[in-house]
Amino acid sequence: MTALWIDAPTGLAGDMLLAALLDLGVDPAVVESPLAALGLAGRYRISQQEARSGGLRGVRVDVRGLEDQPPHRHWSGIRDQINAAALAPSLKQRVLAVFTRLAEAEATVHGTPVEAVHFHEVGAIDALVDVVGVCAAMDDLNPARIVCSPLPAGSGTVETAHGLLPVPVPAVLELARCHRIPLLQGGDLPKGELVTPTGLALVSVLADQFVAPERLVAEKVGVGLGHRQLDRPNLVRLVLHTPAANAEEGPRWESLIVQEAWIDDATPEEVAVLTNRLRDAGAIDVAAQPLLMKKGRSGQLVTALVRDGDADRIRSLWLSAGSSIGLRERRQGRWVLPRRQGVLETPWGPVAAKQVRRPDGRCTVKAEADALEALQASAGCALDELRAAVAVAPFVSTEDWA
Repeated sequence: MTALWIDAPTGLAGDMLLAALLDLGVDPAVVESPLAALGLAGRYRISQQEARSGGLRGVRVDVRGLEDQPPHRHWSGIRDQINAAALAPSLKQRVLAVFTRLAEAEATVHGTPVEAVHFHEVGAIDALVDVVGVCAAMDDLNPARIVCSPLPAGSGTVETAHGLLPVPVPAVLELARCHRIPLLQGGDLPKGELVTPTGLALVSVLADQFVAPERLVAEKVGVGLGHRQLDRPNLVRLVLHTPAANAEEGPRWESLIVQEAWIDDATPEEVAVLTNRLRDAGAIDVAAQPLLMKKGRSGQLVTALVRDGDADRIRSLWLSAGSSIGLRERRQGRWVLPRRQGVLETPWGPVAAKQVRRPDGRCTVKAEADALEALQASAGCALDELRAAVAVAPFVSTEDWA
């Protein structure tokens, strides 16, 4: 499993994240393509260069708007522009999530409705490039898990379009409050704003957890440099790594997408067919439960747990094979214990089984119910006799721990 650690010792901004991703080797075309799909081609220029900050190398990115008279972009207009663009569904979902969080934070601190939010910091072309570019690059890397070290907010005040504001600026503080993101204060942190609203909104969506890994085996490092001159190197490091606690040592985190629909116009047989097809298509698990819907109709809540790589294909199946005309999705995750497949040798033949390593080091084995039933039917033995044999049978693994 490859994971990504975001280490931001001097803070975080969208262009620093983008620079670090390009330094990791993400093809610039991965960034440019979705921006063109949004109709932004020719309205900006991205330049990247090898540079140094405090004697350390990295990549610095400059995003320059080329619009003679930049339009006043409202949240509603940005949302419509993203929704209308031909973007991959997973990318569109992430970009919308980032801008939604920014808009909600700005609406709260200014006391305005979300739909009426107008703020040039987010509407400006450079913020659009940063958000879309970073989300597209992360989709391209597709790490199994992303963690971010606690972020230094900075101190003092900063000059903005709204005047002199305290650090952390109100939008950053609101984002941190809403999404329970830890911010570091005091100590010997540099003065001024170290974390921007765009940078914080990005990691609030991308990161699974805000904690530095205790141990890691680094595979590749990308360094993005900031533009401010500080009393130390101003950089963000993205570290692709294999967690040192491998599958044989403890539980691992798996990022998932939950897809679900409320269905009130399908027979029980049709719901059963849909759930079976979702499982066959690669859903980790599918469940259905009854619920009472509008107009007193009996319906079914059908929920599927899906891996990121399978989400687009299974989403298409929902909408083509089911009766629902819509589908909800949310990102979620789970902790799973190390497991491996194998067989249990019995007098009547092998039985497929799964071995699991518990946190205290014990290994437990469970025979697959379908395999037990099939062997019992073919051998003609009593099921209780077969279960007794399975309980003492040696486990022979057929695959590595996962």
